[in-house]
Amino acid sequence: MLSSDEVVHRLYARDDVRAAVAERFGSDVLDAGGEVDRATLGPRAFAQDGGIAFLEGLLHPRVAGERRRWMAERRSRHAGAPVLVCEVPLLFEAGLAGEFDAVLVVTAAEDVRRARVAERGGGQDFDARAARQWPEERKVAAADEVYVNDGDLDALRAWADGVVRRYGGAGASPG
Repeated sequence: MLSSDEVVHRLYARDDVRAAVAERFGSDVLDAGGEVDRATLGPRAFAQDGGIAFLEGLLHPRVAGERRRWMAERRSRHAGAPVLVCEVPLLFEAGLAGEFDAVLVVTAAEDVRRARVAERGGGQDFDARAARQWPEERKVAAADEVYVNDGDLDALRAWADGVVRRYGGAGASPG
């Protein structure tokens, strides 16, 4: 599976991306080791006029390039692999749904989503982030399959295993 969040973490480690972020938002968005401190950057980007648009313009093309490279590499290395999974948080908002054979949405009740964001240290940004995204109901309506993830990790894994079987055939494993 390719996670956009993991790709963004790697991109923030690149010198050119770190330099662009520090130039736009100030060197104090870098921690003592010179790495992008996402907990500091997030609120600043939302507060600054055009801050989120700047980050999206900086990161989205690079994430798309990484996703294309990853998919091509997986297809060449694992010829005939039945399923490749890409986690794309802003899939609908970025107009990327058509790039995939199927779109699966994992959602949860708003209070559960708020609590999970707060656990990751981004609780203060929940409303600002949600305002930039499609409403959950719209995502659910646009998806090929939906899982309401209000339960435990075992239930989510069981659903994901079923998805792989349905899309990849018996005995399939994700790419």
